[in-house]
Amino acid sequence: MRAETSKLVEELKQSVGLLRRHLDWDQSLSRLKELNALSEDPTLWDDADRAQKLMRERTDLETRIEQILRFDRELADNVELIELGEAEGDDGVISEAEAAIKALTEEAGRQQIETLLSGEADGSDTYLDVHPGAGGTESQDWAEMLLRMYTRWAERRGFKIEVVDHQDGEGAGIKSATLLIKGRNAYGWLKTEAGVHRLVRISPFDSNARRQTSFASIDVYPVIDDRIQIDIDESQVRVDTMRSGGAGGQHVNKTESAVRLTHIPTGIAVVSQGDRSQHKNRATAWNMLRAKLYEMELKKREDAAAAEQAARTDIGWGHQIRSYVLQPYQMVKDLRTGVTSTSPSDVLDGDVDPFMEAALAQRVYGGGPESVDDVD
Repeated sequence: MRAETSKLVEELKQSVGLLRRHLDWDQSLSRLKELNALSEDPTLWDDADRAQKLMRERTDLETRIEQILRFDRELADNVELIELGEAEGDDGVISEAEAAIKALTEEAGRQQIETLLSGEADGSDTYLDVHPGAGGTESQDWAEMLLRMYTRWAERRGFKIEVVDHQDGEGAGIKSATLLIKGRNAYGWLKTEAGVHRLVRISPFDSNARRQTSFASIDVYPVIDDRIQIDIDESQVRVDTMRSGGAGGQHVNKTESAVRLTHIPTGIAVVSQGDRSQHKNRATAWNMLRAKLYEMELKKREDAAAAEQAARTDIGWGHQIRSYVLQPYQMVKDLRTGVTSTSPSDVLDGDVDPFMEAALAQRVYGGGPESVDDVD
């Protein structure tokens, strides 16, 4: 076996070992056996809340155990293929098995990062808001580019996406948008993206082809379920109804089905217009408001997250977390971690994982880039 491949095999074994220790392997196997027995109890669903909690725990534990077992199986299979290929002089089989081991090593590395998602709401589904900064069409177009980026990222992970709110811009882009993204650890991953994002490019809307700088902000807050109680005094919430926005034409909603809720003490406002039913939009809006208030409480308990919340109050210079430069050169740079990419097109197509992983590790372990000098 080549030295490079042997190194990958050892790296993969080490990663799998760390995953086992983090999961507390023997205890987890015992707990899964216990949960399987409980799931066969015919009286389990007499208490629906308890049953749902147990089934969620069982599914999560089963998934994590199976991932580790799959790493073991596929590593053993591919090492065996390499040995067979070497014995028979089949370079094609060797190359294919080596590529598979490399892919497994990268996946195990990502799983290690995911073990850092141990916050109170990290495993939850999430809402993601996109808002353009000052600058009219330029910033509205940039906001739509970010909306597409996170949509592509979610699609790559197999997450489900629902459009809760979408306000078209004037001429191009969006005035605002809210997505509901459903998937394991959706909030845990996307919370690292909250903040101001800066774009530098030659403006497609400027006949003189001048370089423009645009800003847009991302806000992320978790979906809360019945396990988390958020009490809201309804007398402190203003309810407004309106016609749903859209591009116009025969599909424009003629009734006031869109709902906006404003929490007067905090000024937090949410809008839901993704459904034709005002009743459903109202229910969604209340869920969003509870989620935003819950996220606000989480931030009070996390100094770092509170600092990020303050940074989002001004969508402009000095507050950005990441810069995307398309002209005069190609670079995306995260100003918190120093992570860079020389392929903005890939990043804008959803390849955001390296930035998320570095930001997540920084939250847990601290530290930062040696230099976070801005890019022009």
